Amino acid sequence: MSKVIAIANQKGGVGKTTTAINLAASLAVLEKKVLLVDVDPQANATSGIGFDPKGIDNSIYECLVDEIEPKDAILKTQVDGLDLIPSHIDLVGAEIEMLDAENRETVLKRIIAKVRDNYDYVLIDCSPSLGLLTLNALTAADSVMIPVQCEYFALEGLGKLLNTIQMIQKNLNQKLEIEGFLLTMYDARLRLSNHVVSEVKQHFDTMVFETIIQRNIKLSESPSYGLPAILYDAKSKGTLSYINLAKEVLERNEK
Repeated sequence: MSKVIAIANQKGGVGKTTTAINLAASLAVLEKKVLLVDVDPQANATSGIGFDPKGIDNSIYECLVDEIEPKDAILKTQVDGLDLIPSHIDLVGAEIEMLDAENRETVLKRIIAKVRDNYDYVLIDCSPSLGLLTLNALTAADSVMIPVQCEYFALEGLGKLLNTIQMIQKNLNQKLEIEGFLLTMYDARLRLSNHVVSEVKQHFDTMVFETIIQRNIKLSESPSYGLPAILYDAKSKGTLSYINLAKEVLERNEK
C-alpha cells in the first residue's frame, strides 16, 4: 500500500525542497521505492537532484496540461530506488491553463493514481503558494508534511495553511491527514531557535517530528552539485538528520 505525502508551506525558504529531495533519497536508501513529484514551477527539486529543467521533454506540466501518461515523464535518479517526475518553467502557466479543466482540483490525483502502486512512497514538492497547484497536491495526498523554519515569524501564515487543509478535508479530500510539522534551519546557539522549537511543540505537541533539521553547510551546497546530501556527503549532520526523519516516517506509517 503506497503513501502519498505532500510537502507544503506557502512561505518560501522554509526548507521545503531540501526536505523533499533528502527525505526521498533517505527513504530510497532505506530500501523503499520512492517517486518524487516536483510541482513547483521553480523546478528546484528537479535541478537539485541532478536534472536540467530546460533539457526535459516531458514534465509534470505535460501530464497536467497535455495529458501525457505519467510513466512517460518519470526519470531515474542517481539514487537507486528513487524516481522523479520533473518540473519545468512552463508550469508557471499551468494554473491558468487548468482553470477550465473539469474537476481541476483533482487533475494531479488522477495522474498519481496511475503510478502510485509502483512505489512505497510518493513525495510531492509543492510551490510556495496556496494556488491551484498546491490545492491539487493536497487533494492528491494522503497526508501533508509542513516544514517550519526556526526563525522569527515561523508561525506566521501557518493559520492560513491549516485553514486551507481544513477546507480541502471538508470539500475535496476527507482522508487528508497532517503527517507532521518538521522544524528546519535550527541553530542551537540561537535563543530564537530554541524559542521557536518550544513554541511549535507547545502548539502542535505530538504532531511535531522529533527529528529537527539543523542548519548545515552540506545541505546548502549539495543542490548546486545536483546531488542529495547523502550522495554529496554521507556523514554530514544534514544527511544523518534526514535519515533519522525517514526512519521516523517509516515508524509512523509501518506499525
